[in-house]
Amino acid sequence: MVNGIINVYKEAGYTSHDVVARLRGIFKQKKIGHTGTLDPAAVGVLPVCLGKATKVCDLLTDRDKTYRCVMLLGVETDTQDATGQVLARRQVSVTEEALRRAVEGFVGAYQQLPPMYSALKVNGKKLYELARAGKEVERKPRKIRIEEIVIEEIKLPRVTMEVTCSKGTYIRTLCHDIGQVLGCGACMEQLTRTRVGDFLLQDSLTLAQIEAVVKDGAGKILRPVDDLFRQYPKVTVSETARKLLENGNRIPISELVRWETEWEKQPLRLYDSAGRFAGIYQYQPGEQDVKPIKLFLEKD
Repeated sequence: MVNGIINVYKEAGYTSHDVVARLRGIFKQKKIGHTGTLDPAAVGVLPVCLGKATKVCDLLTDRDKTYRCVMLLGVETDTQDATGQVLARRQVSVTEEALRRAVEGFVGAYQQLPPMYSALKVNGKKLYELARAGKEVERKPRKIRIEEIVIEEIKLPRVTMEVTCSKGTYIRTLCHDIGQVLGCGACMEQLTRTRVGDFLLQDSLTLAQIEAVVKDGAGKILRPVDDLFRQYPKVTVSETARKLLENGNRIPISELVRWETEWEKQPLRLYDSAGRFAGIYQYQPGEQDVKPIKLFLEKD
């Protein structure tokens, strides 16, 4: 089984599930998961986890993301993007100053109402399924955070922006909401995800590129799981505690090759004596040992 994370460039027309299906064929294994959906029309970074790395899908989903989008002023659609049915067209006569003021007003914490055309579920039904059936249901606003919005180009009625935001943010809803503040309406015309955590657009590979590289050996494009945790201290376990490690047991600090008191308040990366990554552990002061938080090591 192949284990690791691939930085996939999701092309237009593919769903995130389509990407996973293609990769299952390329790697000939079922244990693959993506780290957050991108709409079919959107392109860009989609980290995909294989094998044991699927255990970190949720961790990657939680990371901040950066997008480049084109906002089209004066047009409102039912999907809040350019793929939807046009609901209204209005004259665009906003000043650059008013535009910048409206955009800057969304930086920081923001209660965002999820769009009907989304994969969120209400009473077990996906919102987009209800929307396609002509139904609209009550949704609760969700607290998200816009870290930064950089306006890159203004060519009215189009505005190109780079948005850095928390998980759960809908960029098309952000565009819609900016349009409401300006009074002319807006929708999202284009979207590229340029970053997920430290997975960057310039390092991403298309499915065709991945397929070509896999024929020569997948290791060239796979990022190891422990690379995601390199901010934590690396700790090696003695050979005598190998079975404890393999069985997912707590490890006494006396069985660690080296121990530093400053490690007591932070997660640790534990490795066996052969250098294999075992998992993330946390010190337990009452027991003088470290407890597993997330395990990745498989028995021989």
